[in-house]
Amino acid sequence: MWQTVRQFLEMIRFSHTLFALPFALLSAALAWYGKGVFSWLELVGILLCMVFARSAAMAFNRLIDRDVDAANPRTATRHLPAGLLSVHAVWIFTAVSALGFIGSTALFLLAEPANPWPITLAIPVLVFICAYSLTKRFTSLAHFWLGASLLLAPLAAWIAIRGMGDLLPPAFLGLAVFCWVSGFDIIYACQDADFDRQARLRSVPAWLGVARALRVAMVCHLAMLAFLFALYFAASPPLGAVYLVGLGMVALLILLQHYLVSPQDLGRVNQAFFHVNAVISLGLFVVVLLEIARTAWQ
Repeated sequence: MWQTVRQFLEMIRFSHTLFALPFALLSAALAWYGKGVFSWLELVGILLCMVFARSAAMAFNRLIDRDVDAANPRTATRHLPAGLLSVHAVWIFTAVSALGFIGSTALFLLAEPANPWPITLAIPVLVFICAYSLTKRFTSLAHFWLGASLLLAPLAAWIAIRGMGDLLPPAFLGLAVFCWVSGFDIIYACQDADFDRQARLRSVPAWLGVARALRVAMVCHLAMLAFLFALYFAASPPLGAVYLVGLGMVALLILLQHYLVSPQDLGRVNQAFFHVNAVISLGLFVVVLLEIARTAWQ
């Protein structure tokens, strides 16, 4: 049983929840500060929604892409092409995860006051994030659909706590996530540029070539830094020097990410994709918590 559980977690890359979850919790921390009340129920609801939504979307992606994955030497060892998990089992996992997400949004009806927005938006959000798996078949801008899917994490966390009020801070944070994810997904897709052309799949690297795609990714990451800087002025509590120092470190990590990858050497894409981005998301979360703590102690 534990072997099967491990295979499902590996299939959906459960550890990669670290990319979006800190941004959702960062947004939630700002929302709780503005609301003046922390709620364990809301925290549990956000964690469950994040885990179930991402699990459903990733499992659906593996189902939709199983034939493509089987044809691509880089992905042929994934669980469905390799026969480690059955299609039937993964469909069940996807359905259970989707129902778990919708059920988790109902927790916010128990909050004080009750918040109907999460359960109202649950199905549209789920459809949108799952639809990403189809986009590479008709648009080279599929990376930006993925970015928009993760943009929803900080925005949804804020709405789950504050409703539709004062959406400027989570909007800036969400746009930063949008640019960040779109950029690093373009970098990741550089590995498959030749295969995508042969398979008639669409991506920025297959469309523009690897060198130009990396430049597009850099523009995305510069825009990410601009939106994070805008958050400095929009957030409450007012963010101070600690946040600006953290933002400077993020800029250095972005430069490191682009230094690690070049059109002539894509061998360090995984290092840039997994390690650097995990540090960025967790680091920003810690920085904002420090700023909130500093304000609370004053």
